[in-house]
Amino acid sequence: MGSLMSKDDFSVDGKTVLITGGSRGTGREVGRQLAEKGANIVIVARDHAKLEESIGADLVKPEESVRVIAETTTWNNGSPPDIVWCCAGSSHPTLFLDTPATTLRSEMDNNYWTSAYMAHAIMQAWLNPSSSAAESQSSLASSQHTPTVAKKDTRHLIFTASFLAFYTFTGYTSYSPTKAALRSLSDSLSQEMNLYAATTPVRVHTVYPASIFTESYVTENLIKSDLTKKLEEGDAGQTADQVARACIRGLEAGQEMVTTTLITRLVMCSVLGGTIRGGFWRGLVNWLISCVMSFVMVFVRMDMDIKVRRWARELRRSKDQ
Repeated sequence: MGSLMSKDDFSVDGKTVLITGGSRGTGREVGRQLAEKGANIVIVARDHAKLEESIGADLVKPEESVRVIAETTTWNNGSPPDIVWCCAGSSHPTLFLDTPATTLRSEMDNNYWTSAYMAHAIMQAWLNPSSSAAESQSSLASSQHTPTVAKKDTRHLIFTASFLAFYTFTGYTSYSPTKAALRSLSDSLSQEMNLYAATTPVRVHTVYPASIFTESYVTENLIKSDLTKKLEEGDAGQTADQVARACIRGLEAGQEMVTTTLITRLVMCSVLGGTIRGGFWRGLVNWLISCVMSFVMVFVRMDMDIKVRRWARELRRSKDQ
């Protein structure tokens, strides 16, 4: 049992790790901590002023992800990175009617499409380097009929979602749907990777932090409504260092869905649906939690609704005076 509990399913020593959005916040902490564990870190950032040694790229454009993977492969002696961690993203927490329509699109670009395009580019490099659909089918057929082919080391693709992918509330209408989309993408890809498990195993993970105390968090609070702040009162938040450490610990334990706080895990278990459970025993524990939380969440939602209606009444009174 001791050896089982101490196993590391996310060994990074000597591996090349590409991190998007790595010039600040959680991405920077992830890079620092993985480097301490022996990883070779490649950071991709949009802001050159933040980190001059990073690969500059606007990942909203799909061709930029392809270029980044190509440059990293060249730097890495012809091999694509072993691990890709998508940390790039942004949040604009305002009420829906106060949010410009263009922001609805840019939030999806920054939080979903940057990760989806990077996932597509790295999957092509790992599983279909010829970028030929015909050769991809041939390769797949080969992996099915020639099991003696040497199995490569496991590759890891990691998305950064949010607590809000499980439960959202007033003020995050432009942000929460982007993180829910990431969760759905992760669910789909984790199942699809079974096609290639015989020769090129790829594991897909998603981390779900709550509030993170970074420069971006301070900026978001400047535009966040007082109602949203009130609804967030129960969220103690974490530093980027704490989030990175919790995420890495979860990955080393072999988790596909990694939460960084107890409350996030509790809420996650109430809405798992068809999401991967992470094995029999973890799935059993999560099922037991979900039985309780499906009941608890009725009252959580009720409490949130009461707070919003009360806020509306107080706002109307103040306007009438």
